[in-house]
Amino acid sequence: MNPFAYLQAKTLRSAVRAARQEGAAILAGGTDLIPLIQDGIVTPAVVVSLGSVRGLDGIRSGSEGLRIGACVTLSALAAHRAVRTRYTALAEAARAAASWQIRNQGTVGGNLCQHSRCWYYRQDFPCLRRGGDRCSAADGENRLHAILGGGPCYDVHPSDLAPALVALDGRVRIAGPGGNREIPLEQLFVHPSANARHHLALGRGEIVTAVIVPRPADGTRSLYLKAMDRAAWSFALASVAVAGRVEDGRVTGLRVCLGGVAPVPWRARAVEQALVGQPLHSQRVEQAVERELEMAKPLGRNAYKVALTRGLLRRALHTLGHAKA
Repeated sequence: MNPFAYLQAKTLRSAVRAARQEGAAILAGGTDLIPLIQDGIVTPAVVVSLGSVRGLDGIRSGSEGLRIGACVTLSALAAHRAVRTRYTALAEAARAAASWQIRNQGTVGGNLCQHSRCWYYRQDFPCLRRGGDRCSAADGENRLHAILGGGPCYDVHPSDLAPALVALDGRVRIAGPGGNREIPLEQLFVHPSANARHHLALGRGEIVTAVIVPRPADGTRSLYLKAMDRAAWSFALASVAVAGRVEDGRVTGLRVCLGGVAPVPWRARAVEQALVGQPLHSQRVEQAVERELEMAKPLGRNAYKVALTRGLLRRALHTLGHAKA
Protein backbone atom coordinates (compact mmCIF):
# COMPACT_ATOMS: atom_id res chain seq x y z
CA MET A 1 0.00 0.00 0.00
CA ASN A 2 1.37 3.40 -0.97
CA PRO A 3 1.57 6.01 1.81
CA PHE A 4 -0.97 8.83 1.71
CA ALA A 5 -2.04 11.81 3.76
CA TYR A 6 -5.34 11.73 5.65
CA LEU A 7 -7.60 14.73 6.12
CA GLN A 8 -10.74 14.71 8.25
CA ALA A 9 -12.71 17.57 6.75
CA LYS A 10 -14.79 19.64 9.15
CA THR A 11 -16.88 21.45 6.56
CA LEU A 12 -18.07 20.76 3.05
CA ARG A 13 -16.09 23.72 1.79
CA SER A 14 -12.85 22.34 3.23
CA ALA A 15 -13.66 18.89 1.81
CA VAL A 16 -14.13 20.34 -1.67
CA ARG A 17 -10.92 22.34 -1.34
CA ALA A 18 -8.99 19.23 -0.33
CA ALA A 19 -10.63 17.13 -3.05
CA ARG A 20 -9.18 19.49 -5.68
CA GLN A 21 -5.68 18.26 -4.86
CA GLU A 22 -3.97 15.97 -7.33
CA GLY A 23 -4.59 12.35 -6.34
CA ALA A 24 -7.33 13.07 -3.78
CA ALA A 25 -9.83 10.33 -2.89
CA ILE A 26 -13.09 10.75 -0.96
CA LEU A 27 -13.78 8.52 2.05
CA ALA A 28 -17.29 7.97 3.41
CA GLY A 29 -17.94 4.48 4.80
CA GLY A 30 -14.80 3.08 3.18
CA THR A 31 -16.26 -0.30 2.19
CA ASP A 32 -15.17 0.24 -1.43
CA LEU A 33 -12.29 2.71 -1.18
CA ILE A 34 -10.25 0.81 1.40
CA PRO A 35 -10.12 -2.44 -0.64
CA LEU A 36 -9.29 -0.40 -3.75
CA ILE A 37 -6.33 1.15 -1.93
CA GLN A 38 -5.23 -2.17 -0.45
CA ASP A 39 -5.25 -3.79 -3.88
CA GLY A 40 -3.35 -0.92 -5.49
CA ILE A 41 -6.18 -0.01 -7.86
CA VAL A 42 -6.43 3.46 -6.34
CA THR A 43 -3.23 5.11 -5.09
CA PRO A 44 -4.32 8.39 -3.50
CA ALA A 45 -1.98 11.13 -2.40
CA VAL A 46 -4.57 12.27 0.15
CA VAL A 47 -7.72 10.65 1.51
CA VAL A 48 -10.42 13.16 2.45
CA SER A 49 -12.87 11.87 5.05
CA LEU A 50 -16.44 13.20 5.07
CA GLY A 51 -17.30 11.62 8.41
CA SER A 52 -17.23 14.88 10.38
CA VAL A 53 -18.98 17.08 7.82
CA ARG A 54 -22.33 18.14 9.23
CA GLY A 55 -25.51 17.65 7.24
CA LEU A 56 -24.41 14.66 5.17
CA ASP A 57 -25.81 11.93 7.40
CA GLY A 58 -29.50 12.82 7.67
CA ILE A 59 -32.74 11.87 5.94
CA ARG A 60 -35.40 14.52 5.59
CA SER A 61 -38.91 13.60 4.43
CA GLY A 62 -41.49 16.22 3.50
CA SER A 63 -44.35 17.07 1.21
CA GLU A 64 -42.01 17.47 -1.76
CA GLY A 65 -40.07 14.26 -1.23
CA LEU A 66 -36.90 12.90 0.33
CA ARG A 67 -33.49 14.41 0.87
CA ILE A 68 -30.94 11.71 1.69
CA GLY A 69 -27.46 12.77 2.79
CA ALA A 70 -24.59 11.03 1.02
CA CYS A 71 -23.22 9.69 4.32
CA VAL A 72 -26.47 8.03 5.42
CA THR A 73 -25.78 4.34 5.97
CA LEU A 74 -27.65 1.70 4.03
CA SER A 75 -29.02 0.31 7.30
CA ALA A 76 -30.45 3.70 8.30
CA LEU A 77 -31.98 4.13 4.86
CA ALA A 78 -33.63 0.70 4.93
CA ALA A 79 -35.06 1.30 8.42
CA HIS A 80 -36.44 4.80 7.83
CA ARG A 81 -40.22 4.78 8.16
CA ALA A 82 -40.98 7.15 5.27
CA VAL A 83 -38.65 5.26 2.96
CA ARG A 84 -40.27 1.93 3.83
CA THR A 85 -43.83 3.17 3.37
CA ARG A 86 -43.65 5.55 0.38
CA TYR A 87 -40.37 4.68 -1.40
CA THR A 88 -40.54 0.92 -1.04
CA ALA A 89 -38.17 0.05 -3.89
CA LEU A 90 -35.44 2.10 -2.23
CA ALA A 91 -35.88 0.41 1.15
CA GLU A 92 -35.86 -3.01 -0.52
CA ALA A 93 -32.72 -2.15 -2.48
CA ALA A 94 -30.93 -0.96 0.66
CA ARG A 95 -31.90 -4.16 2.50
CA ALA A 96 -30.66 -6.28 -0.42
CA ALA A 97 -27.18 -4.76 -0.48
CA ALA A 98 -24.34 -6.92 0.83
CA SER A 99 -24.37 -8.10 4.47
CA TRP A 100 -25.75 -6.33 7.53
CA GLN A 101 -22.19 -5.50 8.66
CA ILE A 102 -21.49 -3.70 5.38
CA ARG A 103 -24.91 -2.02 5.42
CA ASN A 104 -24.08 -0.63 8.86
CA GLN A 105 -20.91 0.95 7.47
CA GLY A 106 -21.56 1.54 3.77
CA THR A 107 -23.18 4.80 2.70
CA VAL A 108 -25.64 5.97 0.08
CA GLY A 109 -22.99 8.03 -1.70
CA GLY A 110 -20.48 5.22 -1.58
CA ASN A 111 -22.96 2.69 -2.96
CA LEU A 112 -23.66 4.95 -5.93
CA CYS A 113 -20.02 5.90 -6.54
CA GLN A 114 -18.35 2.51 -6.16
CA HIS A 115 -15.95 1.27 -8.80
CA SER A 116 -16.45 -1.67 -11.12
CA ARG A 117 -16.51 -5.09 -9.48
CA CYS A 118 -15.24 -6.83 -12.61
CA TRP A 119 -12.57 -9.31 -11.53
CA TYR A 120 -10.25 -8.20 -14.33
CA TYR A 121 -10.45 -4.60 -13.12
CA ARG A 122 -10.00 -5.66 -9.50
CA GLN A 123 -6.95 -7.79 -10.34
CA ASP A 124 -3.76 -6.84 -12.13
CA PHE A 125 -5.07 -7.02 -15.70
CA PRO A 126 -4.52 -4.21 -18.23
CA CYS A 127 -8.24 -3.94 -19.00
CA LEU A 128 -9.87 -0.90 -20.55
CA ARG A 129 -10.84 0.48 -17.14
CA ARG A 130 -7.17 0.37 -16.10
CA GLY A 131 -5.64 1.82 -19.23
CA GLY A 132 -5.44 -1.25 -21.45
CA ASP A 133 -6.57 -1.46 -25.07
CA ARG A 134 -9.29 -4.11 -24.75
CA CYS A 135 -11.89 -5.53 -22.38
CA SER A 136 -10.43 -8.69 -20.88
CA ALA A 137 -13.92 -10.06 -20.20
CA ALA A 138 -15.13 -9.85 -23.82
CA ASP A 139 -13.58 -13.23 -24.66
CA GLY A 140 -12.65 -14.24 -21.12
CA GLU A 141 -14.48 -15.18 -17.93
CA ASN A 142 -17.67 -13.17 -18.42
CA ARG A 143 -20.32 -15.02 -16.46
CA LEU A 144 -21.19 -11.90 -14.43
CA HIS A 145 -20.87 -9.34 -17.21
CA ALA A 146 -23.18 -7.22 -19.35
CA ILE A 147 -25.90 -8.44 -21.67
CA LEU A 148 -27.30 -4.96 -22.43
CA GLY A 149 -25.37 -1.90 -23.58
CA GLY A 150 -22.00 -3.62 -23.39
CA GLY A 151 -18.94 -2.38 -25.23
CA PRO A 152 -16.20 -1.52 -25.40
CA CYS A 153 -16.17 -2.56 -21.72
CA TYR A 154 -18.58 -5.25 -20.51
CA ASP A 155 -18.56 -4.72 -16.76
CA VAL A 156 -21.83 -4.11 -14.92
CA HIS A 157 -22.70 -1.33 -12.52
CA PRO A 158 -22.76 -2.91 -9.04
CA SER A 159 -25.04 -0.53 -7.11
CA ASP A 160 -28.31 -1.79 -5.64
CA LEU A 161 -29.55 1.70 -4.86
CA ALA A 162 -29.02 3.13 -8.34
CA PRO A 163 -31.78 1.19 -10.18
CA ALA A 164 -34.28 1.96 -7.41
CA LEU A 165 -33.39 5.64 -7.40
CA VAL A 166 -33.59 5.86 -11.19
CA ALA A 167 -37.02 4.20 -11.11
CA LEU A 168 -38.08 6.74 -8.48
CA ASP A 169 -36.80 9.64 -10.64
CA GLY A 170 -34.05 10.55 -8.19
CA ARG A 171 -31.58 13.39 -8.60
CA VAL A 172 -28.12 13.84 -7.15
CA ARG A 173 -26.68 16.99 -5.58
CA ILE A 174 -23.01 17.71 -6.14
CA ALA A 175 -20.74 20.26 -4.46
CA GLY A 176 -17.62 21.45 -6.22
CA PRO A 177 -15.18 24.29 -6.74
CA GLY A 178 -17.70 26.01 -9.01
CA GLY A 179 -20.54 25.76 -6.51
CA ASN A 180 -23.44 23.32 -6.22
CA ARG A 181 -25.31 21.59 -9.01
CA GLU A 182 -28.06 19.01 -9.31
CA ILE A 183 -28.48 16.42 -12.07
CA PRO A 184 -30.76 13.44 -12.75
CA LEU A 185 -29.23 10.38 -11.14
CA GLU A 186 -29.01 8.66 -14.53
CA GLN A 187 -26.52 11.30 -15.64
CA LEU A 188 -24.11 10.54 -12.79
CA PHE A 189 -22.87 7.36 -14.46
CA VAL A 190 -20.48 7.39 -17.43
CA HIS A 191 -20.91 4.67 -20.05
CA PRO A 192 -17.55 3.18 -21.08
CA SER A 193 -18.25 4.04 -24.71
CA ALA A 194 -17.96 7.69 -23.64
CA ASN A 195 -14.98 7.23 -21.30
CA ALA A 196 -13.75 3.83 -20.15
CA ARG A 197 -11.48 5.31 -17.47
CA HIS A 198 -14.15 7.21 -15.55
CA HIS A 199 -17.10 5.67 -13.72
CA LEU A 200 -18.75 8.95 -12.76
CA ALA A 201 -19.55 12.32 -14.33
CA LEU A 202 -17.76 14.23 -11.58
CA GLY A 203 -15.17 16.92 -12.15
CA ARG A 204 -12.04 17.37 -10.08
CA GLY A 205 -12.96 18.41 -6.57
CA GLU A 206 -16.64 17.51 -6.93
CA ILE A 207 -18.37 15.52 -4.19
CA VAL A 208 -21.80 13.89 -4.11
CA THR A 209 -23.59 15.40 -1.12
CA ALA A 210 -27.20 14.21 -1.30
CA VAL A 211 -29.84 12.37 -3.28
CA ILE A 212 -33.22 13.98 -3.85
CA VAL A 213 -36.28 11.81 -4.53
CA PRO A 214 -39.55 13.52 -5.46
CA ARG A 215 -42.66 12.49 -3.59
CA PRO A 216 -44.43 9.89 -5.72
CA ALA A 217 -47.90 10.65 -7.00
CA ASP A 218 -50.72 9.14 -4.97
CA GLY A 219 -51.26 5.52 -5.89
CA THR A 220 -47.67 4.91 -6.99
CA ARG A 221 -46.23 1.54 -6.04
CA SER A 222 -42.58 0.57 -6.31
CA LEU A 223 -40.54 -2.57 -5.77
CA TYR A 224 -37.02 -3.94 -6.18
CA LEU A 225 -36.16 -7.53 -7.06
CA LYS A 226 -32.65 -8.98 -7.05
CA ALA A 227 -31.24 -12.33 -8.14
CA MET A 228 -27.95 -13.41 -6.54
CA ASP A 229 -25.66 -16.41 -6.44
CA ARG A 230 -26.32 -16.66 -2.70
CA ALA A 231 -28.80 -15.10 -0.33
CA ALA A 232 -26.51 -12.42 1.10
CA TRP A 233 -23.20 -10.64 0.53
CA SER A 234 -23.62 -10.91 -3.24
CA PHE A 235 -23.89 -8.40 -6.02
CA ALA A 236 -26.82 -8.72 -8.39
CA LEU A 237 -26.68 -11.17 -11.25
CA ALA A 238 -29.67 -9.13 -12.36
CA SER A 239 -32.03 -6.76 -10.61
CA VAL A 240 -35.20 -4.86 -11.47
CA ALA A 241 -36.66 -1.70 -9.96
CA VAL A 242 -40.17 -0.64 -10.95
CA ALA A 243 -42.25 2.39 -9.98
CA GLY A 244 -45.67 3.21 -11.41
CA ARG A 245 -49.42 3.35 -11.02
CA VAL A 246 -52.36 1.42 -12.39
CA GLU A 247 -55.42 3.66 -12.75
CA ASP A 248 -58.70 2.47 -14.22
CA GLY A 249 -56.91 -0.67 -15.32
CA ARG A 250 -54.20 1.17 -17.25
CA VAL A 251 -50.54 1.87 -16.47
CA THR A 252 -49.45 5.45 -15.79
CA GLY A 253 -46.17 6.99 -14.73
CA LEU A 254 -44.14 3.80 -15.23
CA ARG A 255 -40.36 3.81 -14.77
CA VAL A 256 -38.29 0.62 -14.94
CA CYS A 257 -34.55 0.26 -14.36
CA LEU A 258 -32.34 -2.83 -14.47
CA GLY A 259 -29.17 -3.50 -12.50
CA GLY A 260 -26.40 -6.06 -12.86
CA VAL A 261 -26.86 -6.40 -16.63
CA ALA A 262 -25.25 -3.28 -18.16
CA PRO A 263 -22.25 -0.99 -17.56
CA VAL A 264 -24.62 1.65 -16.16
CA PRO A 265 -28.05 1.35 -14.52
CA TRP A 266 -30.17 0.36 -17.52
CA ARG A 267 -33.41 2.26 -18.06
CA ALA A 268 -35.83 -0.21 -19.62
CA ARG A 269 -37.44 2.33 -21.92
CA ALA A 270 -38.85 -0.26 -24.32
CA VAL A 271 -40.87 -1.74 -21.45
CA GLU A 272 -42.07 1.69 -20.37
CA GLN A 273 -43.08 2.74 -23.87
CA ALA A 274 -44.92 -0.52 -24.50
CA LEU A 275 -46.96 -0.39 -21.28
CA VAL A 276 -47.72 3.24 -20.42
CA GLY A 277 -51.40 3.91 -21.12
CA GLN A 278 -52.11 0.22 -21.65
CA PRO A 279 -53.80 -2.48 -19.56
CA LEU A 280 -51.24 -4.48 -17.59
CA HIS A 281 -52.37 -7.92 -18.71
CA SER A 282 -50.11 -10.93 -19.20
CA GLN A 283 -49.84 -10.84 -22.99
CA ARG A 284 -48.90 -7.17 -23.06
CA VAL A 285 -46.33 -7.69 -20.29
CA GLU A 286 -44.77 -10.54 -22.28
CA GLN A 287 -44.57 -8.39 -25.40
CA ALA A 288 -43.03 -5.47 -23.51
CA VAL A 289 -40.41 -7.67 -21.85
CA GLU A 290 -39.46 -9.32 -25.12
CA ARG A 291 -39.16 -5.95 -26.83
CA GLU A 292 -36.62 -4.88 -24.20
CA LEU A 293 -34.64 -8.11 -24.36
CA GLU A 294 -34.40 -8.05 -28.13
CA MET A 295 -31.50 -5.67 -27.46
CA ALA A 296 -29.63 -8.22 -25.30
CA LYS A 297 -26.27 -9.39 -26.63
CA PRO A 298 -24.97 -12.00 -24.20
CA LEU A 299 -21.33 -13.02 -24.12
CA GLY A 300 -19.96 -16.54 -24.13
CA ARG A 301 -20.81 -17.41 -20.52
CA ASN A 302 -23.72 -15.21 -19.48
CA ALA A 303 -26.66 -16.03 -21.74
CA TYR A 304 -28.48 -17.25 -18.59
CA LYS A 305 -28.88 -13.58 -17.62
CA VAL A 306 -31.38 -13.06 -20.45
CA ALA A 307 -33.78 -15.60 -18.99
CA LEU A 308 -33.08 -14.39 -15.46
CA THR A 309 -33.85 -10.78 -16.38
CA ARG A 310 -36.97 -11.86 -18.25
CA GLY A 311 -38.25 -13.64 -15.15
CA LEU A 312 -37.52 -10.69 -12.85
CA LEU A 313 -39.22 -8.23 -15.21
CA ARG A 314 -42.31 -10.41 -15.52
CA ARG A 315 -42.55 -10.85 -11.76
CA ALA A 316 -42.04 -7.15 -11.03
CA LEU A 317 -44.63 -5.98 -13.56
CA HIS A 318 -47.23 -8.55 -12.53
CA THR A 319 -46.65 -7.60 -8.88
CA LEU A 320 -47.18 -3.96 -9.75
CA GLY A 321 -50.40 -4.84 -11.54
CA HIS A 322 -51.77 -6.72 -8.54
CA ALA A 323 -50.64 -4.27 -5.87
CA LYS A 324 -53.41 -2.93 -3.67
CA ALA A 325 -53.82 0.80 -3.21
